[in-house]
Amino acid sequence: MAEKRDYYEVLGVDKNADEAAIKKAYRVLAKKYHPDANPGNAEAEKKFKEASEAYAVLSDPEKKRQYDQFGHAAFEGGAGGAGGFDFSGADFGDIFGDIFGDFFGGGRRSSARNNGPMKGANLRTSVRITFEEAVFGCKKEIELTVKENCKTCNGSGAKPGTTPETCTKCGGKGQVVYTQQSFFGTVRNVQTCPDCQGSGKVIKEKCADCHGTGYISMRKRYSVDIPAGIDNGQSTRMPGLGEPGTNGGPRGDVLVEVIVGRHPIFQRQEFNIFSTVPVSYAVAALGGEIFIDTVDGKVIYDVKPGTQTDTKVRLKGKGVPSWRNKDVRGDHYVTLVVQVPDKLSHEAKELLKQFDALTGDSLNATKKMDENDEEPKEPKDSKDGKKKKFWK
Repeated sequence: MAEKRDYYEVLGVDKNADEAAIKKAYRVLAKKYHPDANPGNAEAEKKFKEASEAYAVLSDPEKKRQYDQFGHAAFEGGAGGAGGFDFSGADFGDIFGDIFGDFFGGGRRSSARNNGPMKGANLRTSVRITFEEAVFGCKKEIELTVKENCKTCNGSGAKPGTTPETCTKCGGKGQVVYTQQSFFGTVRNVQTCPDCQGSGKVIKEKCADCHGTGYISMRKRYSVDIPAGIDNGQSTRMPGLGEPGTNGGPRGDVLVEVIVGRHPIFQRQEFNIFSTVPVSYAVAALGGEIFIDTVDGKVIYDVKPGTQTDTKVRLKGKGVPSWRNKDVRGDHYVTLVVQVPDKLSHEAKELLKQFDALTGDSLNATKKMDENDEEPKEPKDSKDGKKKKFWK
């Protein structure tokens, strides 16, 4: 007879491993070698039994203590279970309800969660708002189809004069227990009762208005507060106005997504606003005051003399408020673009010529060249035979 491998070696854990580590190691091996996942594979079946035997010992504090002291000899001569080993101390019903729900039709833990109070589903809708409404916040009206308690049966779902009865299949527990034979004995599998869907009650005579659901659908209008600083695509939450919960659970929420319209002047990036403002040629050269549009209205800005096009200025605190703190706002960044007039009167043209003559006379560059009678010369060859890249 082949000598048994060390249980710690079988599970691949250290001797100081805690209960969670042992269970995790067994989970991996059991999923890998379970017979349902390896039909007809004798080697996989053998490794599955070996891992199950190791887990049965190491997951039980008393058996683990005995094994650490005496090794396999602590269990020689035991009866029952697979291969003469006693598996009664290990809670395989829990481990397989948790790990192998896909093999046995549902796990105990997930079923327990389904039988408890569960929050209702969330409802989603959307509203359109302007750029300014997104910056400063607003109130909007929305209309939703919601479920309300049926007034005929007061939400019980039963015909008036009758009441829901205790489910005979589960005895009002909302769960049914199935047993299945496996390699290590009987496995208990707990599932939601199919007759009462976990409520523990069945309705034999249903309410004619709500058809046994306890709810009726109706259209209702709500006022929703859109917070200042919200951005396009973000949502605000209205708690407790969604779908009803089950088994006494709370209602879900309503999530309202905002769709922010485009602004003809402003663009937004997080909490900052960007815009472009035209500046006349005279103001850019001489300096002067201009009006700049912001979300707070027009402000006066003093342009410095000699301002070049694409100069950027910052208006501190004129941006979008923070959603979390309305007292904190971003900034407004303005790009100044110097405008060159495209339509000039004869008088304006003459004045510009005079201005050009006073500031460099660039319009008469050709005339100056003729007066000097010097033509640009071809670049001379350098010592290495290459043309020079400058005019002489």
